[in-house]
Amino acid sequence: MSELRFVRLGFGDDAVEYRAAWDKQREIHAARFADEITDTCLLLEHPPVYTAGRRTEESERPLDGTPVVDVDRGGKITWHGPGQLVGYPIMKLPRPVDVVAHVRRLEDALIRTAAEFGVETTRIEGRSGVWVLGDPVERRPSLGGLSLDFDPRLSDPEFDPRLNGPEYAPSNAGQRREDRKLAAIGIRVAKGVTMHGFALNVNPDNAWFDRIIPCGIRDAGVASLAGELGRDITIEEVLPVIEKHLRAVLEDAELKPRDIETSPVEAHA
Repeated sequence: MSELRFVRLGFGDDAVEYRAAWDKQREIHAARFADEITDTCLLLEHPPVYTAGRRTEESERPLDGTPVVDVDRGGKITWHGPGQLVGYPIMKLPRPVDVVAHVRRLEDALIRTAAEFGVETTRIEGRSGVWVLGDPVERRPSLGGLSLDFDPRLSDPEFDPRLNGPEYAPSNAGQRREDRKLAAIGIRVAKGVTMHGFALNVNPDNAWFDRIIPCGIRDAGVASLAGELGRDITIEEVLPVIEKHLRAVLEDAELKPRDIETSPVEAHA
């Protein structure tokens, strides 16, 4: 298995503008495809920016016309900015390429990283990324004095949480004891080599997410390590931990596609 090289591209005052990082990804991707370099993971912070994957809908974008960078990754709209640790693992995958298996490995590394800081996270079926689970619906506080059975985010197709203040804001999902996403994942695979990657909320101002429908999900919100722990935590603290777990999952593990069982009918189809 290829050695995984980490490049710390820029943080804080040296945060890397999104388009410049995207250009760097393309450069590294071409070199990895040509076997001129080993697998490489870029780690960085971005200045504040909204980016939209290919499946983003107009109704999920900022209402005030804030610029959005449309990108060639999967997924929908999200935000990057200070306090968020972004990772772009640029890796040559085994063939046949299994994109879902790669996403699962990234989730594993992020789940292990959060656990090392005392935050329990998990996957949610049908929703990529790493999540802090909320309370069961019947134990959550009601919204707007209404029973959760009538949550307008789910029952009213015209309801827009971006227009309805802090009560429905994604950044307040923890106060509502709802499911909340700690880390988002969106990737692209071209010529068998990955691009884009993950964004782990360490200590950002999550109010940035309130201007969009993060990842297109209306009935959940966003979390951060600092918010879940109730104390300050820095990207500098997280960097060596996430590098350790990414190396364990992406380098030391045998990277092979998932074993997918097929029925005799499917096998002969």
